[in-house]
Order: sequence, then structure tokens, then C-alpha cells
Amino acid sequence: MSAPIATLLDEALESWQFTRDGVIAEAESIPADRFDWRPATGARDVTALIRHIVESGLMAAGELTRPDGDFRRKPFPDILAEYASHVNDVSGKSALIDLLRQSHADTEARFRKAGELMALQYIRRFDGVHGTRLAWLYHAVDHESYHRGQLALYVRQLGKVPALTRLIHGEA
Repeated sequence: MSAPIATLLDEALESWQFTRDGVIAEAESIPADRFDWRPATGARDVTALIRHIVESGLMAAGELTRPDGDFRRKPFPDILAEYASHVNDVSGKSALIDLLRQSHADTEARFRKAGELMALQYIRRFDGVHGTRLAWLYHAVDHESYHRGQLALYVRQLGKVPALTRLIHGEA
């Protein structure tokens, strides 16, 4: 039996880790030669979707852990570039999966360094409303979970069984 979760921040980070592990598992289910595949015109291909997940996570962690964090302190594209401008340089299945792992380790370290007290402080969100950083961390987890579902659908559309389905059926 593992140790009980000690803090609200630990709980949120565990939730994010579970979601990120699921994103990685779905990405691993997609053949390397299909990372340029997209389900429809105008939709992100696999590579772009993974990059978006990483960019969003880095941006959320960066802004939520900075003492003067404010999602409206400059235009959204500028905030995204501040934390994730390097992400578009990464391509290929193994490099993108490594990026998913490393970026998540980096974001978790940022949150742990900032601590739970900071997570309970207020931040101005994109919509201009103030809310706790912890609540907005859960928003980031929810956003990533949404994209995890997209990846699972991509896997299914490519004729494979999604990782979570395999896990539930004891096939993983």
C-alpha cells in the first residue's frame, strides 16, 4: 500500500501524473509513421496535438508558479512563447514522448518548489476572473484529459485499441 497523499497539491499533482501517463500511453499506441496523421481537415495531427499538450502544461505551470502570475499580463501567444517556444523544434515519436515525460517532470518540480501555500493563492485567469492557482491547476489537468481522449480516438481511428481500453481489459 502506498503512503496516503499528504496535501492538496500532492493530490492535484497525482491527478496530473495519471493524466500525463495516459497521454503517453496513447501516444505510444500510435505508430511512428502516423504522427503526421489527422482525423479531418483542420484538425491537429498527432505531432501537433502532443506539442499542444506540452505547451499548455508548461505555460500553466510557469504562470501558476510565478509569484506575479497573471494569465492576462500579456497576450496569450506571448505567454505561451515565454514558456514553450522550444516545443515546435521537437519532432518524431520517441522525441515527442520524451518531451511529454521531461516537461511533466519539470512542471511537477516547479509546483513542488512553489509549494502548497502558493497553490492556494489567487491568480487572474484568462477570463479575467480571480481564482486559486490550485483550481486552475485542475483546469490544466482537465484540459490535458480532454486531449488524452482525442488521442484515444485517434488510436481507434487508426485501427488500434486505445491504451486505457487495453488496461481495463487486462491487455496492457
